Amino acid sequence: MRQSQGMRYRGGDLVLVIDCSDLDRSAEFWAGVLGYTAEVTPSSRYRSLLPADGSDGDGDGDGIEILLQRVPEAKRTKKNRLHLDLRTRDLETEVSRVVGLGATAVSGQAVIEEGWRWHILADPDGNEFCVLQPPARYWQAQAARTGPEEPR
Repeated sequence: MRQSQGMRYRGGDLVLVIDCSDLDRSAEFWAGVLGYTAEVTPSSRYRSLLPADGSDGDGDGDGIEILLQRVPEAKRTKKNRLHLDLRTRDLETEVSRVVGLGATAVSGQAVIEEGWRWHILADPDGNEFCVLQPPARYWQAQAARTGPEEPR
């Protein structure tokens, strides 16, 4: 199994765990959404997803590992206590792409707050996440910290 250097926190590596009922379906969905690669393992309970190039895209070899955990119980509450935010420059295009991969729209219209626009979506297991379009000031601050973004 390939190991990511991972995102660090004070005591070690940070991993985000997502509960699911079907490992294969969830791995296909989240790998497609995030551009990650699903690790092939003999486990029927866990599946690691890592950035396809082993990094978070900035070339320094880090990237957060997503660990899918198969659980027997269905999601019971409507509101997640933790969720992913996917920040993008083109909200509608990214929402369409993610819905095409199997997400379900939870919010009918974009939520708008302090210049931020987002849609609330759910993965195939009902776990909510958001696709957000930050205001221009966010991208300007990012560019000032990391340099201009390379065109994709």
